[in-house]
Amino acid sequence: MDNDGFIPPICRLRPRTGQRWLIACLSLCVASAVQARVELIALGRLDAHGGDKAVRTAAKLENGAPGNLRGGLGSALAYVGCDRFLAMPDRGPNAMHYKPSVSDTTSYITRFHTLQLRLAPSGSDASLPYALEPRLLDTTLLWSPTALVYGDGRHSGLASGVPALNRRGMYYFTGRSDNFAAGRASDDAANGRLDPEGLRMSSDARRLFVGDEYGPSVRVFDRATGRQQRSYVLPRDLAVARPDGNGQREADANTRGRVSNHGIEGIAVTPDDRTLFAVMQGALLQDGGRQGGHARILRIDLASGAVRQFAYPLQNLGTTEHPRYANVSDAVAINDHALLVIERDGKGLGDGSVASFKQLYVVELAGAMAIGDRHGEEALADVAVSKQHFLDLVAQLTAHGVPAQDIPAKIEGLAFGPDIDVGGRQTHTLFVSSDNDFLADVKDEWHPDGMANPNRFFVFAFDGGDLPQYVPQPVPARCVPR
Repeated sequence: MDNDGFIPPICRLRPRTGQRWLIACLSLCVASAVQARVELIALGRLDAHGGDKAVRTAAKLENGAPGNLRGGLGSALAYVGCDRFLAMPDRGPNAMHYKPSVSDTTSYITRFHTLQLRLAPSGSDASLPYALEPRLLDTTLLWSPTALVYGDGRHSGLASGVPALNRRGMYYFTGRSDNFAAGRASDDAANGRLDPEGLRMSSDARRLFVGDEYGPSVRVFDRATGRQQRSYVLPRDLAVARPDGNGQREADANTRGRVSNHGIEGIAVTPDDRTLFAVMQGALLQDGGRQGGHARILRIDLASGAVRQFAYPLQNLGTTEHPRYANVSDAVAINDHALLVIERDGKGLGDGSVASFKQLYVVELAGAMAIGDRHGEEALADVAVSKQHFLDLVAQLTAHGVPAQDIPAKIEGLAFGPDIDVGGRQTHTLFVSSDNDFLADVKDEWHPDGMANPNRFFVFAFDGGDLPQYVPQPVPARCVPR
């Protein structure tokens, strides 16, 4: 209990799991009583003009943008050891309107990037203790060794969605929304469309776990080659029975499953490499859709593939009469039973508005009740997991001179990084990244003359008092070349 008499919700539940419940309860009570010392220590930006390292994909897409446009890097972020990180753009450049029938998506081949995010001590006159200069080292395309289904373009007024780079035994995933099997549910594993929004690496540095919004799906890729190795079977109530290339038409045609463009947004792998948590961006259609106040967290046993679902309470940014819920952007594992989750609004740079709500929460799953066959707002509220506020990103950034209108609208990537020294104190680090929607420049009422819109990175330091249960994810002892 803290000074205001707050008792974390899990501590008010009837104990169901003995010692695990008691540990979770006590740890949250301790965390609520500790004044967080999380501090911003570095800002970094990677220019979004020009192309990435996949030069062979540089041909123009359907909307005229280069196929290797260097953008959207911060949709997902994963630490892989030393100063190396993996960053993943989503389904490609679709912020420019050209074809509503495919939600303005293109045949952009989905990929991930290897980045160097090296922290260097700043000069004595700098406002932050560290400087960060991101470097793009490599780009790896994602593909399947078995044939995928692509759209023929007849219903969208486009040419076929089959990637020109395809060859026998190598079929590339793309972001085009009509690349799915007609007459089958949206989670068909053979679909050629992929909207990657979550990314984590196995502790042996060989496998990548990718969360997809379209299915939704969780897929495993070989880190060295980008080859798909596995697709986990998820509960059917997450998929829509009638997929469509146009998001609004898809929403109108379905009453169950994920809301269009609101599939899996974040994934987290536990330090013991046994469990993956996948977090939906918002509520399912049967749970209220865009007016629903609970997203779902999937707990996947990586060996057996067994899945359990939990209800995650979203912050209401509106009123009781007119609710408006925040969206989940990413998650990372603190240990084998707790997550750190980002929730945000859609306001800020890139939206022509002022950033307001970008918050991080500690989410405790020890002792939580699984959803089972429950659905709907009231039923999920009865079994919702506990969460504890951890960090206000907008407050931190504005306190360090970043205007609210210059804070990216899409704060989407989250990863724990290496331990460093800050003022003689050994601390852990937390890296946060933004998705610039492949827009290298923006112009709005706050920036009438235009402003560069790079891929941005924010680094925070924290110690054991901030996250008492933090267990670092094992990473290779040396930097690997890819």
